[in-house]
Amino acid sequence: MKAAGVRATLGLTLLVALQGAAAETQAVSDAGFTVVQATALGTEPQKVWQAFTELPRWWNPKHSWSGQPGRFTLELQAGGCWCERWGDGASAMHGRVLMVLPGSALRLQAWLGPLQERAVNGVLTLGTAHRDGQTRLRLSYVVAGAPGAGLDKLAPTVDAVLAEASQRLQRYIETGRPE
Repeated sequence: MKAAGVRATLGLTLLVALQGAAAETQAVSDAGFTVVQATALGTEPQKVWQAFTELPRWWNPKHSWSGQPGRFTLELQAGGCWCERWGDGASAMHGRVLMVLPGSALRLQAWLGPLQERAVNGVLTLGTAHRDGQTRLRLSYVVAGAPGAGLDKLAPTVDAVLAEASQRLQRYIETGRPE
């Protein structure tokens, strides 16, 4: 397991006690990796959940095909699409909703950035837990592919993108603006 104190990028499991923000890239191999971003917030879980559901508002448009945040949609139901549409009928599916647990978790099968063109499976989970007067926010992204897929080389970049996404989400929750 190696610690990754890099810029940000996107299994809900039990949360351990967290102080501030923590980032970790785990189980890195040429066939997969896990990125975890965890943050303690001083706000109620419902506000965090509401921010999750507004993913198109806080996701960085630099990590999109169109470069325009208004082009994203997120359908909050199993099978729903996290999609982007632009131009003359152009579109991309960034993810498909696997699970919605209002107030606590949103899970997507997601193919972020360069992973979309590879034969991989990625599961992105945004989850919350409320403990000791704090809401703990956790983003995890588990990616698996064929042996020899070279995913170990992409892990630091994906970690950076998810670290940034986590920071943008935190700012959006705290101020209403992701920048």
